[in-house]
Amino acid sequence: MMKRRRFLAISAAFAAGPALATAQVQDWHGKGLGSALHLRLVGVPAAQAALVWHKVERVIARVEQAASLHQDSALRRLNRNGHLAYPDPDLAGLMVLSDQIHSTTNGAFDPSVQPLWLAQAQGDDTQAAAKHVGWGRITHSKSEITLPRGAALTFNGIAQGWAADRIADLLRSEGFRDVLIDMGEVVALGQNQNGTPWRAAIANPGGAELARVELSNRALATSSPRGTLIGQASPHILHPKLVPLWSTVSVSAPTAALADALSTAFCLMPRPAINTTLARFPLASLERIV
Repeated sequence: MMKRRRFLAISAAFAAGPALATAQVQDWHGKGLGSALHLRLVGVPAAQAALVWHKVERVIARVEQAASLHQDSALRRLNRNGHLAYPDPDLAGLMVLSDQIHSTTNGAFDPSVQPLWLAQAQGDDTQAAAKHVGWGRITHSKSEITLPRGAALTFNGIAQGWAADRIADLLRSEGFRDVLIDMGEVVALGQNQNGTPWRAAIANPGGAELARVELSNRALATSSPRGTLIGQASPHILHPKLVPLWSTVSVSAPTAALADALSTAFCLMPRPAINTTLARFPLASLERIV
């Protein structure tokens, strides 16, 4: 699930802590989400920071257990068996949000593309695989998810943003007011140490900076179809009926999951269709498209 990014960095300042210029700074490095992790907490003693880091690790593990394609997760079991009873809240939440984004993007966002993705990556018959794609063929409720024969799901276009949102929820509940979570998808709460909005860079697949965006209580996601190549150098964002129209799309929104999903879908959509979708999400903004 989490192979698109190479790191997760979190900086957070405790709301009741001392002035940041003299505050204690606690750093932690580890692994999770298939990436290196760097967490920085400002304004808390080491013992309190250790408790927060442990809770962050648990959130990461919970999301991986729900939606990872690289370990024995609920999603892996669903794809293997075609049925899953009583999905956990994270997987159920991803299904509901995917429904909404699929509908508002006229099907451009479609987590059922996993058979096509695998066929492309492994050099198999993509036309045969495409017949198994179609979000409308998936049935789900709070009590069960059912896939038709040959279908499989991937939440690579939304799960990383979902994880960033869950970490933001945790840090908020722990009393952190000013937070920056950067795992490719950026969640910015409050302000930076200078009392101004956080600034996030938008880069193209080659790493060249295209723009900078100021964020406060907002998330930013950037998608580039050729940022990761599969099979015979094919873009990793794909669809049985659509091809990428843009090299880089960046979207800001109230949540990272929404920004993540919209930036993924917009890579496959012409500008008029993008504008129509944005009208359905008035709090989302197209920050960069090239």
